[in-house]
Amino acid sequence: MDSNQFRARIRKSLSNEALQAALDANAERRISGRVNAFASLPDWRERRLKAHAIRAEVIEHLDSYLEQFIQNATQNGITVHRAKGADEAIQIVLGIAKSLPQRREERQGNNEEISIHQRSSASPKILFAKSKSMVSEEINLNHALEAQGMRVVETDLGEYIIQLRNERPSHIITPAVHLRRHEVGQLFHEKLGVPYTDDIPTMTNTARKVLREVFLTADVGVSGVNFGVAETGGICIVTNEGNGRMVTSLPPVHIALMGMERLVRNFDDLALLLSLLPRSATGQKLSVYTQVIHQPLPGQRRHIIILDNGRSRLRRSPLRESLYCIRCGACLNACPVFREIGGHAYDSVYPGPIGSVISAGLFGSEFVPLAQASSLCGACKEACPVDIDLPKLLTRVRAGLAPGNSEQLSVISYQWAVGSGQLSVDSDQLSVSGGGLSWISRLFLKTYNRIATHPRLFALSQKFASLGTFLLSPVSDYVRLPAFTGWGYSKDLPRFAGRTFRERYTGRQVHTYTGRQVDRYTGTRVDKYTGKQVNEETLRIKDSAVAALPQRDMNRVKQFIEELTKVSGQVIRAGKEEVTNKVIEFLQDRGIRHIHLEPNVLNEDVLQQAGIIVSRKQDAGIRAGVTPHVSFRYSETCGVTKALCGLADTGSVLEADGEGDKLFASLLPSIHLVILDASDIYPSLKDALPLTRSTKSAVFITGPSRTGDIEMSHTIGVHGPGEVVVFLVDD
Repeated sequence: MDSNQFRARIRKSLSNEALQAALDANAERRISGRVNAFASLPDWRERRLKAHAIRAEVIEHLDSYLEQFIQNATQNGITVHRAKGADEAIQIVLGIAKSLPQRREERQGNNEEISIHQRSSASPKILFAKSKSMVSEEINLNHALEAQGMRVVETDLGEYIIQLRNERPSHIITPAVHLRRHEVGQLFHEKLGVPYTDDIPTMTNTARKVLREVFLTADVGVSGVNFGVAETGGICIVTNEGNGRMVTSLPPVHIALMGMERLVRNFDDLALLLSLLPRSATGQKLSVYTQVIHQPLPGQRRHIIILDNGRSRLRRSPLRESLYCIRCGACLNACPVFREIGGHAYDSVYPGPIGSVISAGLFGSEFVPLAQASSLCGACKEACPVDIDLPKLLTRVRAGLAPGNSEQLSVISYQWAVGSGQLSVDSDQLSVSGGGLSWISRLFLKTYNRIATHPRLFALSQKFASLGTFLLSPVSDYVRLPAFTGWGYSKDLPRFAGRTFRERYTGRQVHTYTGRQVDRYTGTRVDKYTGKQVNEETLRIKDSAVAALPQRDMNRVKQFIEELTKVSGQVIRAGKEEVTNKVIEFLQDRGIRHIHLEPNVLNEDVLQQAGIIVSRKQDAGIRAGVTPHVSFRYSETCGVTKALCGLADTGSVLEADGEGDKLFASLLPSIHLVILDASDIYPSLKDALPLTRSTKSAVFITGPSRTGDIEMSHTIGVHGPGEVVVFLVDD
């Protein structure tokens, strides 16, 4: 895509009234959500710098950490594959799919909107259920699988919507941010055959019904990976809807796609990054489902495909800092350009500020013009939770330093020291690179570069510029630029000053106090070494400086209740001897007579006396998310589990999958009841993460499943339970 094509796409986006309305509707809400979430993190600045240092350490020693991760994951029973490029990754997925045994006969759904997705028994297809994965978009996996006669269904609500529209995601976190609710309602009416509605909960429930059958009949589940933990060989996946847990747990085969840079060293690093990622991405203290997976579940095969696809080349380039990205999307939300043109204008899997850098680095020189779509205002850098200097990287892309741009690299002499991060570029050659610029802009910048690098010539030019702009605009303090410059349509520049800053600075008045220069207005020190000393001291962050979230003046139980209530959860207090009766009271109040119960949690004799039917294995009602043969009012299913622990600072509970059918009790029913001992409440995620090491798959659950994929309207109850009730058992 050249500059003219990019400009045409921008003009198309700006003239699209529906798109502009969608982008404007929730722009401020996305930013305010992040700001409010970080307000609960007093030491977020220290965490941000520490996160930057962690990512820098991993990228610098990436080969070593990859080797450690692969070794540990293999020991855990996971099959690990390395893929140099997109084609190789696709062939690995196809090889796994073709090795599957003959698919069992498929169950038929009861609803029309479900049955339209059933394949003919005469023409069986391998069914892939996909959770959100930007790597799968990067390698164009869906198209490749469909070309081989396989069926792929996106299960994230936003991804499912755009799949029905045959579009690419417009945002890495909220794929359908460019659509309004009436457009989604019309889409569901046309594609799913349901009555038109623009009621978001109704549309969400429609998707839940349609996709539930996909989850239960899929041959292969495909997910992305937020982080791989080198020390344990585990992977971490964060989602809100519950589809991530579905695709990693229900199908007999799970394939996790991971960019090779998505590693952390240990659980401490993971806890730190998880304190930043959900706050930056969705304004949450912790995502609803934070999975930590170490082994396959019983009867399951689990694969991890580690993708390079240009990342090694990017790591050795001046753009290596872009690999620090944790894919939160905060820079997109903050960017004034993205907020006006949306993601599709970029014509890349990765849009926005970070996308303009990594697209040029991974996909080639045709994406260099994307870097011109930035005012270099710095909003992206301020929003980045790992402190990536995106304006600096954007200017390097503009200068032709993207590693995929081989022609420009051949004429640019630069030295890149991986350890020090020092870049030395021949200024004469750099000035003419300017990917995406017109020839007149390159000529201007080359001329300016020549003047600015020669002090005497620069000083002389300032005098001429002052005189020239005065003659052009003797009355106004501003100079109107001619229209042919392009800038002249909307910008006026101030006249050059008669006295330069250097002349004014030389004549300034300062007071001397104890041998130090003091500003006459503020009384603060202005000696030239102060700033350097402060910066160096700030960067010396010890591990102890980033501790657990500070406990407020309350005990853990009170804080846990407060935090769970904030995320739409409910807490019922009970003593050890009365917890079963409390659960019975809840069930009877709801008219629920059938529950899925984890063993050794409640007194089953008392439950039986109360007329409660207890199930151990999944049944039709649990799988569908409704109880059969009951009135609509009571068409609810309920699962009861025992939590390993709770988290005071987020209101989360920790569940371990893989023991019996515990998964079905905590994910498939519409209501999830959790038994939690008050003594098992930990201060924070950092304290509880080590508990996951001995499990096959564990998940921190923070309230009921939710989504904001349609107009960023928070809707409770998607693929996972719509209610989470914690029975807090006191000693």
